[in-house]
Amino acid sequence: MGNQTSAPTSQSAETQREAGSSTVSAHSGSVINTPQLSGVNVGGNININTYVQPPASTEQTQHISPTTEENIQKCQADLKSYLKSQTKNLLQGTEEDGSQTQLNKSYTELYITEGGSGEVNHEHEVIELECTRSSSEEKKIHLNDIFEPLIKEDDPPQRVLTKGIAGIGKTVAVQKFTHDWAVGKANQTIEFIFPFTFRELNLIKDKDWSLTELIAYYFKVGDLEASDYSNKSILFIFDGLDESKLPLDIKKNKMCHSVTDTTTLDVLLTNLITGKLLHKASVWITSRPAAATKIPAKFIDRVTEVRGFNDEQKEEYFQRNVSDKDVAQKIFDHLQSKPLRSLYIMCHIPVFCWISATALQSLLTKTQKGELPKTVTEMYTHFLIVQTKRNNEKDYHEGETDTDVIMKLGKLAFEQLQKGNIIFYEDDLKSCQIDLTQAAVYSGVCTQIIRKEFGLHKQNIYSFIHLSIQEFLAALYVLETFIDNGKNLLSKVKVKVVSDKGELPLILLHKSAVDMALDSDYGQWDLFVRFLLGLSQVQNQELLQKFFQFKERPPQSNKMTITRIHEKIKKLSYTDKSINLFHCLNELGDQSLVEQVQKYQSSGDVSKISPAHWSALAYLLLVSTDDLDVFDLQKYHKSEEVLKRLLPVLRVAKTALLSDCNLVDSCCHNISSVLSFKSSRLEELDLSKNNLQDYGMTLLSDGLKSPNCKLQRLCLQDCGITKKGCQALASGLASNSSHLRELDLSNNRFLDEGLELLSRALNQCTLETLRLCECGLKGEPPASALNLNPSQLKNLDLSRNHFTEQAITQLCSFLKHPDCQLEKLGLFKTNLQTESVDALASALASNPSQLRELDLGGNSLGDGGVMKIAALLKDPNCKVDKLRLFKTNLQTESVDALASALASNPSQLRELDLGGNSLGDGGVMKIAALLKDPNCKVDKLRLVGCQFTHNGCAVLASSLKSNPGHLRVLDLTRNVLQDVGVENLSEFLAEPLCQLETLKLKCCMLTAACCRSLTFALSCSSALKELDLSFNHLTDQGLTLLADWLRKPQCRLEILRLPGCTDSSCESLASALTLNPSHLRELELSRTDSEGPGLERLSGLQRNSGYKLQKLVVKSTVATPTD
Repeated sequence: MGNQTSAPTSQSAETQREAGSSTVSAHSGSVINTPQLSGVNVGGNININTYVQPPASTEQTQHISPTTEENIQKCQADLKSYLKSQTKNLLQGTEEDGSQTQLNKSYTELYITEGGSGEVNHEHEVIELECTRSSSEEKKIHLNDIFEPLIKEDDPPQRVLTKGIAGIGKTVAVQKFTHDWAVGKANQTIEFIFPFTFRELNLIKDKDWSLTELIAYYFKVGDLEASDYSNKSILFIFDGLDESKLPLDIKKNKMCHSVTDTTTLDVLLTNLITGKLLHKASVWITSRPAAATKIPAKFIDRVTEVRGFNDEQKEEYFQRNVSDKDVAQKIFDHLQSKPLRSLYIMCHIPVFCWISATALQSLLTKTQKGELPKTVTEMYTHFLIVQTKRNNEKDYHEGETDTDVIMKLGKLAFEQLQKGNIIFYEDDLKSCQIDLTQAAVYSGVCTQIIRKEFGLHKQNIYSFIHLSIQEFLAALYVLETFIDNGKNLLSKVKVKVVSDKGELPLILLHKSAVDMALDSDYGQWDLFVRFLLGLSQVQNQELLQKFFQFKERPPQSNKMTITRIHEKIKKLSYTDKSINLFHCLNELGDQSLVEQVQKYQSSGDVSKISPAHWSALAYLLLVSTDDLDVFDLQKYHKSEEVLKRLLPVLRVAKTALLSDCNLVDSCCHNISSVLSFKSSRLEELDLSKNNLQDYGMTLLSDGLKSPNCKLQRLCLQDCGITKKGCQALASGLASNSSHLRELDLSNNRFLDEGLELLSRALNQCTLETLRLCECGLKGEPPASALNLNPSQLKNLDLSRNHFTEQAITQLCSFLKHPDCQLEKLGLFKTNLQTESVDALASALASNPSQLRELDLGGNSLGDGGVMKIAALLKDPNCKVDKLRLFKTNLQTESVDALASALASNPSQLRELDLGGNSLGDGGVMKIAALLKDPNCKVDKLRLVGCQFTHNGCAVLASSLKSNPGHLRVLDLTRNVLQDVGVENLSEFLAEPLCQLETLKLKCCMLTAACCRSLTFALSCSSALKELDLSFNHLTDQGLTLLADWLRKPQCRLEILRLPGCTDSSCESLASALTLNPSHLRELELSRTDSEGPGLERLSGLQRNSGYKLQKLVVKSTVATPTD
């Protein structure tokens, strides 16, 4: 509606004010438009044109006439009826071969997870599947709930992207979702669903459309008005983004706001996807991972991933889809066998289950004799045979055979594979001389392998039933072309191969295929080369000759090919390409490297194997059923070369233990690639005690920045990091800090300047644990790192830094924060002074209920300081259960105060360390009184070097005997207990309720005389796991008694440290461990010599995988005892 007004040339301020305050009333639904000008001088007439769309009244907006509502309901009913008929059957293979079944009867629930990355694949999707493991932390989501809000979400997602590799079930998921809606089973709040495929949209991409025209072209929606699309809940589904021929240029495409505006299909879709057109409508897009990034992440509310079938769903599939349940079980059992482990992994993809069921069901139900297929190629060869022979009637041209059609299909498969196409059209069929009439009537082998798309399509579109079938046929075509006429289709130089003997040396073709696969950018030829090599095998050639009359040829040895692949494996330091080469060797029947590695594994010694063997080990582990969640490099060999070879194994791990493995900065590049891997599962990474230095942090930060990085715990203790390394690390953490919960940078002297650089990144992290021990911090001002969220941080360790009082004051401010949730505080050797201890105790007292663990060791607290801490412990709200006061200069008065405080709240304390303090017998007796209390729950007691004798030990043992059920760890190292003290202690050890697991009596002036009572007491219980008797004078006599105890089945000891072992003692120990081999895993001996048959026998037990002994340490007796 337009309105034209003339304005006067001048107007007084008063008149303007009056105009601004004028009141105009509208009646009978009229619309008043009153333009006003103020504060302007106009020197002539002006025209003001306004265009106003009258707003609908509230009543009109909310009310729809009965006639309109009836029309909408009819349109919805028509659409549901149409979609119900289109989705009721599940197509397995091709529709025309009779493998249509009711969707609800054969549908097996798919495993769908929330989240995932849209990163482009850098390897073949099947190879990636073989080299990944699912995570127990994945959030499973039900198909019909993908548009429902999850826990902690208020609103449902409006735009969902679902990823999944080829054949994993994305299209079936769309079909099932649509069918459940159409029959009224689910998602009934959605009023209209319009499912499109990019395959069909490609065919009309050059024509302009309005949205209403596009919908009407494909769907029966009757007379829906344009306004109905805005008012109703609508879902648009676009299946197969990876197959789109549209540019989908969201940035450059123009705006489109109306459903009736005609524009290009590309513009129409981008506006719909971004919400500029029908902003209330929901959109669901499915795609293979490689194309998922076509849609910018900001336009996607939720990413889900179809993971196919888990192990239970695989079994369910075979039981549902194989009529004979015994045959179904035999198929499942065969696939689980070791030779077919790779194919069993592939059965995550539903179409692989169908291929396996088709091939094996035929073999198991017919009278054919012979072995079931053991390789992927054998399985596919039998599948081709079954599909080809399924129809007895052929509709080929006169003189045309199955072989002719297979070669035509193979040519089509190979040429399209070279172009990267998985869908093709009638012209592509014509170019390979595939008869369109033949394809249309669907008979013969052509119909079993090529699928003509049905459903909503207006034009014919074709594809192989799965990409792997296309790869198999392409490999067959290339091989048979080479055999038939000597033409190597993989060679850049197109020449025929000539042989004097009439034999065609397959090594030439194999060499081209292997090199092409290794040179490919993202592994697109990996499965192809497996098939090519597998089809070269005699048994597969015989099958092809028997069933398809392919040309016979004299058998050729594949030794040269095998040798060449071995050489390639030696040169490839890592990557999944080396793993694929082992799959190639498996297809060629060569298990030599794998068998050699298995021998090394059986012997328990893998430290001396060759680089190629390490790659073989990686392959073995990946195809095994072993739990690979924890990767410990020390189990194999401590070197960067081995790490590179085992990198594919590291990629499937959740925990990587790489501590003290002789790694240098260059290894961080490989580790960074693991963190960046789109299916990365790594949550814990320990790189401590490796000389990574600052450049290593620069390389590592690239991985930390990746959105795929899920790291929660990072340990970089003692890695040579300085201020420069902190800067690089801060850059990585700042970019992607959402997952990290624990960071350990201890023993890196980056000083306060380094911490200052880290502080901003740390503030962005939701850290729960931060360890900065011995980093050269002083605190001017170190507390910048303490600007962490006080409600998040649970564990802070600042030990072995020489802090100023100012630094401690800043720490106290953090502790006093009302939101402070700190549970563990480590301040060992931090130069605490009397004033600092007072401030610290006061800060902790202001919020006593959170702290659980306190370490103030290595600080000279004195009586005053300890009494302040004792007052804190006496508070009934105090929850400290671990108290470490090692070497804090406790005096008589402070011991009294501490014992009194602990006695007032005895049920709380679990761990007490008073070592390094001169308690003497009197002080130990006071602590013993605390332990006697039946409410006392102390399970770890450390009294190292407390200068007490057997007298104090007698009182201590008596207290423990009266309350024996709690203590698990007792460390009495470097006290003059003598034999009589151990005899007293043995009374506690012999108690039936005693559950002591660790006993340390190192350097306690013991002799052989105590061993009889000690071993007798220990024989009464099987709880003890660790015993340290080093630096005592036990002699052969005492060690023989200990060896007798080790022989007993009730002995469950895992760690043992012994002094003065002669070779005779070693013989006794070896004999004992031979009789009871199942527990001891660590043995430390001090000896005067390093040779002898007894020691050699112990070394043999360590090397033998039949024994648990993993660590044997032999020390010189001249060594001095340490804490």
